[in-house]
Amino acid sequence: MSVAAILAQPETTGPVVLTAKTLAVSGILLLLGGVLLAFYLTGPKSPVRSTVDFVVTLPLVFPPIATGFFLLLLLGRKGVFGKMLPVDMIFSFTGVVIASVIAGMPLMVKPVEAALRGEVQRLAEVARVLGKNEWQVFWQVLLPNVRRSVLSGWFLAMGRSLGEVGITLMLGGNIIGKTNTLSLEIYNAVFSGEFDRALVLSGIIGLFSLGIFFMLKRLSAL
Repeated sequence: MSVAAILAQPETTGPVVLTAKTLAVSGILLLLGGVLLAFYLTGPKSPVRSTVDFVVTLPLVFPPIATGFFLLLLLGRKGVFGKMLPVDMIFSFTGVVIASVIAGMPLMVKPVEAALRGEVQRLAEVARVLGKNEWQVFWQVLLPNVRRSVLSGWFLAMGRSLGEVGITLMLGGNIIGKTNTLSLEIYNAVFSGEFDRALVLSGIIGLFSLGIFFMLKRLSAL
């Protein structure tokens, strides 16, 4: 089967569209949530901040499939939080987005947090002496001076989210036509023996990854 024919198949276009939608939603959440979390973690040390830091960093070192399992226990219909929610979070688009955000968040938060702890703190102190409150310091001084770290972390987080499998498998369920993202569909194609389609899907995800790589290179050259 030709590449054009494979690209025209609903089994191919569906996961591509789902992945693009997931990246669009999770990208916004990663950008906003990641910057705010990084700013919060630069505050004075406390048990709550240490706990938040642990939770944010955990997906970097904990196996994704195990992370997804614990999230399934928490957010499932009979989970601690799931039974209190008005909507079903598991095996839905919402679950896929949650998996994407959790997978990418450490790579978004850590570079920004490190940048906020750097030399920019001197400018922040000057702004405070001049009477700026914390939110003014953040928006007018800190954020403009760490924008390269914000963008670098964001692209890294998007790349991680793009290739996410383990957490998505647990929270999304790999339901064909509903929650089978591009990465999961590569697995499905290989499992069913459709190696030509798996190759095309891998090429598509490779193009996404290549685009992210070139954006990171351009940022590093600025």
